[in-house]
Amino acid sequence: MKIKKEENAYIVSLKKSEVKQAVEKLKADYKDLKDKHIIVDLSKMKINEALDLIPFIEISTQHKISKRSFVMLTDTIDIDKVPEELAVAPTVQEAYDIIEMEDIERDLGF
Repeated sequence: MKIKKEENAYIVSLKKSEVKQAVEKLKADYKDLKDKHIIVDLSKMKINEALDLIPFIEISTQHKISKRSFVMLTDTIDIDKVPEELAVAPTVQEAYDIIEMEDIERDLGF
């Protein structure tokens, strides 16, 4: 796992591994990531369908409770089939757009 610190987010690049192992690693390192938004780059992982992302729901929900965004990067799945608890974007720029929209929603009290 490689972590790149940006201005208001961490970009976490997960290496090729099983989704379950990646989620466990992310949970183990969460205490160091919880103060900023998180963008999880899944481009090096084999993600075939939206159901492959379900193990990320727990950590995504935990992060959103803390008033931070949790967005996953992948362009290999149909975004319309992703569970609504998860935010998925095909590019880093679109991930930042989601973060910005969620910040506005939080400021407005949604």
